[in-house]
Amino acid sequence: MNELAIQLQNVNKHFNYFDLNNVNLTLPKGQIMGFVGANGAGKSTTIRIIMGLMQADNGTATVLGQEMPKFQTQIKHHVGYSSEEMKLYGGKNLGWHMAFIKSIYPGWDDNYAKELLQRFDLNLEQKIKQFSKGQHIKAQLLLVLARKPKLLVLDEPTTGLDPVARQEVNNELALILKDEERTVLFSSHNTADVEKISDQITFIDRGAIIDTNDKETFLENWRRIQVELPSDKPMVPMGNIVQIEQDGRLASVISNHFCHSILEAYQQQNIKVLAVENMTLEEIFLANVNHRRQAQNIGAK
Repeated sequence: MNELAIQLQNVNKHFNYFDLNNVNLTLPKGQIMGFVGANGAGKSTTIRIIMGLMQADNGTATVLGQEMPKFQTQIKHHVGYSSEEMKLYGGKNLGWHMAFIKSIYPGWDDNYAKELLQRFDLNLEQKIKQFSKGQHIKAQLLLVLARKPKLLVLDEPTTGLDPVARQEVNNELALILKDEERTVLFSSHNTADVEKISDQITFIDRGAIIDTNDKETFLENWRRIQVELPSDKPMVPMGNIVQIEQDGRLASVISNHFCHSILEAYQQQNIKVLAVENMTLEEIFLANVNHRRQAQNIGAK
């Protein structure tokens, strides 16, 4: 079993209008996990607990083998964290920030920092207050990445970036995939970014983890099946079917664990299979969320 970089066990956090409910999450070392959820789903709250910036009401958070927030100080040199809430000094230039971070973190890599300056098209002498939002985000990421931390925790790293800047950041994260010693957790509501660079994916909705798996398993297991029914009677769901959209005798069916026995069962019921379609990660996420919310609504009645 791989050693874990992050482990959350039964983590709960109550707010007046929101609850983080019994969150369990594991991220093995050397993996990149995309943490996907809509705005307000609980991504940032979960990350703050991981970073020791917020205390859970109950449950445990362990990072690089150390309990958080108890040992936050001991592991800070090994964890790089970036979020939209973090601010740089507007009156100082990027070069000043780089020298400051270098003086604190012994893992700083000058050559890598210079590479990132060029890739991100940033100017050492330019003051932070003169940066665009996209430049500010890229500067933050440069300061975190050049430290070469064992664990990167990035909260919505591509939010606010134009398509070119987002591609630059995603390309850099993709390069990290080649480094088996580095681990990344990054949150996003942009499933296209997650699909490109993650090898592990976790979905969160309304404060609860609703699904987690490696990317290949998600993409292999989920299918949309287009069928023609023998009559316009409502289609009866069967195992591994999470969604049915029916219009007369035509129906679109989503399976979260597709196998050919489903097609054989339809054949026995005189249901004609018109097409079996792959699904994007965004489609899988939305179907997952809708299925859970429908189950919650039924349970509440």
